[in-house]
Amino acid sequence: MGHAGAAAAAVRYLRPRAVEPLPQPELRCVREGERASVEPGEFRRVLGHFATGVTVITAPAGADEPGPAGFACQSFSSLSLEPPLVCFLVGRTSTTWPRIARAGVFCVNVLGAGQGDLCRAFAVSGADKFAGVAYDAAPASGAPRLDGAVAWIDCTVHAVHTGGDHLIVVGRVDALGAAGDGEPLLFHRGRFAGLGP
Repeated sequence: MGHAGAAAAAVRYLRPRAVEPLPQPELRCVREGERASVEPGEFRRVLGHFATGVTVITAPAGADEPGPAGFACQSFSSLSLEPPLVCFLVGRTSTTWPRIARAGVFCVNVLGAGQGDLCRAFAVSGADKFAGVAYDAAPASGAPRLDGAVAWIDCTVHAVHTGGDHLIVVGRVDALGAAGDGEPLLFHRGRFAGLGP
């Protein structure tokens, strides 16, 4: 086979093919008899060895709400390049999540190494988390884009899935940006950490 024949074979091989969708998993709650034998404290301790970045998820204020919504979140990840998707996990008992769900949009603020106090402020429940916090409006959603964040990702809620005692929120990225070369805030073994030397 000459070069032309090899090229034609490669093109045939690389053409998009129809992919059969995977069967949808049954969505249901975990029954009492199905609970794992792993103790929650031990689960948290062991998984704490996995270092994560720290974000604050924000949403604009609704019509009958006094101000914007936000919470600290370390369970955030990129998900898909095409289409551009990200995801975060939020506890089913979160009082902030219903406000974000009603807004239908959110902004992920990736915190910088010096923003541990800001993270703590957004980790509490019931307080005015935005008191004294400088921010502007993200371009697509209008959600708060926090000053000093090393990056921001502006999203529309794309899908929500169940995941045990959490919800898996998938966002379609509408706009994003980074502030430069600032180091991120990390969380490791129950405390904030840096990249180190």
